[in-house]
Amino acid sequence: MSSTWTHRAKLFIQRFWQPTTACMTCMPGSWSHIASIGHWTIALHTGLLTGLLAVLLTFTPAVRFYEHRYGNALIVGVLTTVGDAYAHTSHYPIAYVEHIATGIVSGVLTLAASYWLNNPAWDFRTAWARAFRRKVG
Repeated sequence: MSSTWTHRAKLFIQRFWQPTTACMTCMPGSWSHIASIGHWTIALHTGLLTGLLAVLLTFTPAVRFYEHRYGNALIVGVLTTVGDAYAHTSHYPIAYVEHIATGIVSGVLTLAASYWLNNPAWDFRTAWARAFRRKVG
């Protein structure tokens, strides 16, 4: 029983940082306003809502999405879109463009994290060697 809650806590932390980072990336002027309390508040709300939705899904049959890399990225992208749309209105003139972009970036971050963080054999040196066709050793 405690390992299940440990897994849920780990899942919440993972699903908190990915949408928060994606939200900070997709908001207009985010990189020029990186120290803005307003931007961080919106990003943290998005991350919190997405993390809570991700934990709630562990009580449903949809938990099977978390078992596969691409299904996990897809569900996190969708949850981030929902969490971001609930957390704030879009800053762009076209409705929901920012929320969808945030969901896509969050899904990509989730997919990248699944390769880098969940596979200890695939580290930065190995990726660098593969990119430049060098031998690691």
